[in-house]
Formats: sequence, structure tokens, C-alpha cells
Amino acid sequence: MGNLFCCIQVDQSTVAIRERFGKFDEVLQPGCHFLPWCLGSQLAGHLSLRVQQLDVRCETKTKDNVFVNVVASIQYRALANQASDAFYKLTNTKGQIQAYVFDVIRASVPRLNLDDVFEQKNEIAKAVEDELEKAMSTYGYEIVQTLIVDIEPDEHVKRAMNEINAAARLRLAANEKAEAEKILQIKRAEGEAESKYLSGLGIARQRQAIVDGLRDSVLGFSENVPGTSAKDVMDMVLVTQYFDTLKEIGAASKTSAVFIPHGPGAVRDVASQIREGLLQASSVS
Repeated sequence: MGNLFCCIQVDQSTVAIRERFGKFDEVLQPGCHFLPWCLGSQLAGHLSLRVQQLDVRCETKTKDNVFVNVVASIQYRALANQASDAFYKLTNTKGQIQAYVFDVIRASVPRLNLDDVFEQKNEIAKAVEDELEKAMSTYGYEIVQTLIVDIEPDEHVKRAMNEINAAARLRLAANEKAEAEKILQIKRAEGEAESKYLSGLGIARQRQAIVDGLRDSVLGFSENVPGTSAKDVMDMVLVTQYFDTLKEIGAASKTSAVFIPHGPGAVRDVASQIREGLLQASSVS
């Protein structure tokens, strides 16, 4: 109906290209326009001014000979003041952008190792954007933004990288575990040393108390019972200790102690051996 009355409608964010007898005449902005077809005017087509997105997947090789797929996302739009250039100068806008993306990525990535590609993906995106901006501006297009959205190495390479990372983490965990065990052993040794030191102090104090008690007992017995010597008192004390020891061994239900020789008369032999050892030590010193 609009064509019948020589009127056309141009939608928002869109421009129309009007030609007269096959030659470019005017860029029509959004709204209603008079198009006298009887005077040779015709509508050549529409051009969207909206931001469009093109995802480009490019396979290339890194410096360390690893093949990767780099996915670049290009956001672009036609410029309203250069609508005629955008409409007439390019027949395949997406193919042109894709060619420039391939050229820049395949020139940049082979200079980097695989790890550097991941670290410098923003620099690669900036290089692609600068090259596209310089090239596409002559065709009436603006590059809004360029993103490197994905870097995909070969599946075997990804598996190897994961194994390397896992091995490094296991090695770190093993080092930490060994260090923890070392600290535990040191602390355990320090605790045992402190325990033995305190046990030694306790035994020394116990023996000192026993010696003091025996000395007092010998002196008291000698004073209260005339005619007894220190040797007689010591023999009596040893016999008493001997029977106390036998009593303790007999009272225990499970014991591994062996008392040799096993006879009351052996106490005198034990006392003699102790005295002889003490006398020998005194003579040597």
C-alpha cells in the first residue's frame, strides 16, 4: 500500500538507501518518506545501525608448537554518517571481519608460548581491535569491542597440563606433610627429653630420700640397741626389703620379674656384694 502511494517507512535504528535511476541519491532516516517511483526513485535496501556480534574461531599454533583454537567475539555496527559506504563498499561484512581476525591472531599467537597466550589474551584482543578499527573505518563500520572469549588447546594438551598441575600440587602437599611430621618428631623428642629429665630428677630425689631414711634408721637403731653395728642394721634392712619385694611379686597376677638367687640366705650375699663394690670404688677413687 505504501508503494502504491509512493511512501515508505523506515524503522528505528535502521536507515534506507534511496537511488534514482540506479544511482545513489540519499540515506533515509527512520520515519515516513516519499518515494516517487514514477520519477525513477527506488529503494535499494535497508542498513541496520544496531550493534552486531560475530564470533570467529581461529586455529593456530603457539611458539612451543601447540595447536589452539582461539575464539574472538567482535562487536561492530554501521556508522549513520557513512551509511552509503557501509552499504555499497562491502558485499560480505562478516567475511571481511573474519579475514582480518584470522590475520592478526595468526600473526600474534605464534610468537607466544601456550602459557603466555592465556596471560596476554587482552593484548591479543587489543591488537585485533586496532587492526579492525583501522581497516573497517574506511568501509563505514565502527568496532565497538573485541574480546578473546576462549582459548582451547588440544584435548591431550589440556590433559597433560592438568596432570602437571596435579603433580605439582601433590608434591607441595607431600612437602607440607613431611614438614609437619618433622615438627611432630621434634616436639615428641623434646617432650621425651623433658620427661626423662623430670623422671631423672624424681628418681634422684627418691633415692636421696631413701638414703636419708636409711641413715636415720641406722643411727636410731644403733643408739637404741647397744652392741649393734651399722652392718647388722643394713643386713636387717636388706632382709626387710627382700621380703617386701617377694610380697609385691606374689601379689601381682601377671608378672615377668625373676628374682635370682631365690633364697633368704642370699640376702647376705647380696649385701656383701654391695659392700665390696662400694669399697672397691672407694679404693680406686
